[in-house]
Amino acid sequence: MEKTVESGISSAIGKLFRTNFGKGPESIFVSLSKPYITIYLRKFLAPMEKVILKQESEMKFQETRDMLMKELTPHIQSIISSHAGVVVDKIYYDWSIENENGIIFAELDSEFDTTTEDYINYPAKQQIHEEINRFTQKAQKFPRKLTSFMLNARTLISRREDIFVLIEQELIQSGFENQLRLSKRKLEKSLIDRTFLESVLQQEIQDLFVDWDFKNDIGFVVFILKPKK
Repeated sequence: MEKTVESGISSAIGKLFRTNFGKGPESIFVSLSKPYITIYLRKFLAPMEKVILKQESEMKFQETRDMLMKELTPHIQSIISSHAGVVVDKIYYDWSIENENGIIFAELDSEFDTTTEDYINYPAKQQIHEEINRFTQKAQKFPRKLTSFMLNARTLISRREDIFVLIEQELIQSGFENQLRLSKRKLEKSLIDRTFLESVLQQEIQDLFVDWDFKNDIGFVVFILKPKK
């Protein structure tokens, strides 16, 4: 029986991480719905990383994992491209340390699949956008454009354009992307009103992740929702 695209990517990513981290995720869930592919990693924390978290700090953990991910990004791009038959320009990622989970995702092309984007009848969409605009404005500035996509019943991605303030733009131009990413991860997540979003989604948020395309002034938020009972 032929492997599906998703299972092929999952298998290859699991092998890549086991080789480089000494331990792979307990489970990997791949969702492919243009223009996005998400790779959700469950229970992914290597023994050495547990030591870093215990003896050092969460920031040190983030720095160490980000260094490894930069080395692995070309391999991840190659895995996605070869299995899905697409060109992957940029890989995004983030971690939920408290849950030991993580996300890897890519925007596959600039031509949005309107079927994926259009969940206009989803009753919570307007309120979701209002909350995303609210915390984005508080952390940076009101997005010039906001779009959101339901990849499946459990994965919601929001894409915000033109959100960086002048000091952030200066830090990016001066080569401080890594430091900015680490600080913004913690700040944005602290500002998101999860209780409100859960009430309008009528689903519990299992994990939320953030990352940015600093060069093009774009920010992403990925919500992983718990299955409805």
